[in-house]
Amino acid sequence: MEGIVSVFPSRTLHLHTTRSWDFLGLPSTTKHSLTLESDVIIGMIDTGIWPESKSFSDEGLGQPPKRWKGTCHKSFPCNNKIIGTRDYIRNSTGNNTPAIDVDGHGSHTASTAAGRNVANVSLYGLAKGDSRGGVPGARLAIYKACWSGGCRGADILAAFDDAIADGVDIISISVGGKPNDYFKDEIAIGSFHAMKNGILTCASSGNDGPNLGSVANVAPWLISVAASSIDRHIVDKLVIGENRTVEGASVNPFPSQTKSFPFVYDSRYVFALQHNKSYIYVYILFDVHHVFVLNLCSCVPDDMNDDPLGEIVLLCDGDLDAAGELDDLVKGVVMIDDSYLDYGFQYPLPALDVSKAIGEEIKKYINETKNPIAKILKSQEIFDSNAPVIVSFSSRGPNIITPDILKPDISAPGVNIIAAWSPNASISDDDADNRSVVYNIQSGTSMACPHVSGAAAYVKSFNPFWSPSAIMSALITTATPIKATHNLEAELAYGAGQLNPVKALNPGLVYEATEADYVQMLCNQGYNAKNLQIITGNNSTCNSSHNNIGSTVRDLNYPSMAFNATADKPVSVNFSRTITNVGNEKSIYKAMITSNSNLKIIVNPSALHFESLNQKLKFTVTISGPQMRSKSVASAALVWSDGQYSVRSPILVYTM
Repeated sequence: MEGIVSVFPSRTLHLHTTRSWDFLGLPSTTKHSLTLESDVIIGMIDTGIWPESKSFSDEGLGQPPKRWKGTCHKSFPCNNKIIGTRDYIRNSTGNNTPAIDVDGHGSHTASTAAGRNVANVSLYGLAKGDSRGGVPGARLAIYKACWSGGCRGADILAAFDDAIADGVDIISISVGGKPNDYFKDEIAIGSFHAMKNGILTCASSGNDGPNLGSVANVAPWLISVAASSIDRHIVDKLVIGENRTVEGASVNPFPSQTKSFPFVYDSRYVFALQHNKSYIYVYILFDVHHVFVLNLCSCVPDDMNDDPLGEIVLLCDGDLDAAGELDDLVKGVVMIDDSYLDYGFQYPLPALDVSKAIGEEIKKYINETKNPIAKILKSQEIFDSNAPVIVSFSSRGPNIITPDILKPDISAPGVNIIAAWSPNASISDDDADNRSVVYNIQSGTSMACPHVSGAAAYVKSFNPFWSPSAIMSALITTATPIKATHNLEAELAYGAGQLNPVKALNPGLVYEATEADYVQMLCNQGYNAKNLQIITGNNSTCNSSHNNIGSTVRDLNYPSMAFNATADKPVSVNFSRTITNVGNEKSIYKAMITSNSNLKIIVNPSALHFESLNQKLKFTVTISGPQMRSKSVASAALVWSDGQYSVRSPILVYTM
């Protein structure tokens, strides 16, 4: 039919603070301009928003910008903070369901990006402090494309379409699926059209780490965000016997148990609520962060009933993310799991995860003690001097769609982040959990993404005419380097490093790319005219006059440089770049190379002489070196410095 660009199956994608902004060096005392911020609109594609939260008050905010063309759902209480709402799935009555958040995820991400200052928030006393977003004065436009079952690709594309037409400045989407070719990737297509209209898309990199090649949202015209820790670490403790204490992981806001309970190692209790005969089950448990497949290997005796057991249960290996069915049966649950101990889950009853080593000690105690007892304490906050470290669940590169474009681009806080929540949502993602809160602690790249969205809006507020690529470059080239000590995957885990919003405001130099540059990259990757036009929505072809014969994907004017080398062959690669002066009118930048590898890196020219603002100068980077082993990485960085600004581009050569 005329007007149809392409047809492909609509996938179901999945939803991928207080202290965090201080940790990023953006305290509440940092230079903000309510006048400038209030002209910036962030479009949130998520599960909606809880409008009654204090984080979304419009106190002190005037009317929305005159250029705003959006609308508000007729039954939604918009204000001068939440200036527009749309939703995309019809309920059983055939009427659009208002964009009210009943999941919590959308409220959490929106308040992290642009929530107002709210004093004295906490989760039952945990993470107590003042809650605020990166740009408290910015406006929010809400596009509810995600529901409890996930996010339909068709709805995501519709949300992008509406956000572009409505006039947002930044799009934040903490959603993703498996990496896919760009012409079959809803977020890649939607964000390309956003880029064409001057809108930067910030997207979560996914929660499938630490597997290599798992990073999602890899299109080079969007910024992909990994999740890192902050210096506030939340732990939980288990007291065994009379006075022995071991440490585990969970966000457990339940009060410390004042007395000990019988401690048993018998996973049959998992099924005591519903079953009266023997089975072996495989549970598939899903939440917004992970999919777990757990073989609990549990046999339930025929005489088991539903009577409360009054015990603390140690479960066999595996994380139980559906502990709600145990809530009325036991006093607590301890789970043995080495997989994810660097952050804490929430459970609907006192519970924690412990390492396999501690689990073996606990088993021994239970087996060798006549009357084993234990009690679970309330979680506590401790200082983590190692932060920031990329958390285990954060998806890793390499970029399997375009291997010579580094993804993720940057990291931001995504561990134990407290932000606004819907009181209608479960705080532990368990339907059996009926606790209601208005601020909740969550972990995920979903939480990292809105930190970058807020920072992008912060940069945009002071630089309203910058292109999406200029803002992205400013964020990437000013990131604080992360040490590879705790992340052996190096840039494949953290990209350029930790977000630094204040430095991004004045980067000195930026790498800019236009629609034509991205088209050229797609041509260099081998996309034909049909697939190219699915992405661009126009008549672009690889025979156009802008086509640069002989160029490669690596020649895209990207703020980082990556090369997928062939194992056991000498390294030899060139990168061509153009950089734009946005710092001082007259300046001389000199190239410096930092490297922990044996790569030889030459920059030509080694000095750039700028005579005016917005002047563009070209340079090349030539890298050579000996052959590399399979599955190895070699890291370096190019830093352009004029004594005032330091513009850092990560360099990664890898053989994975």
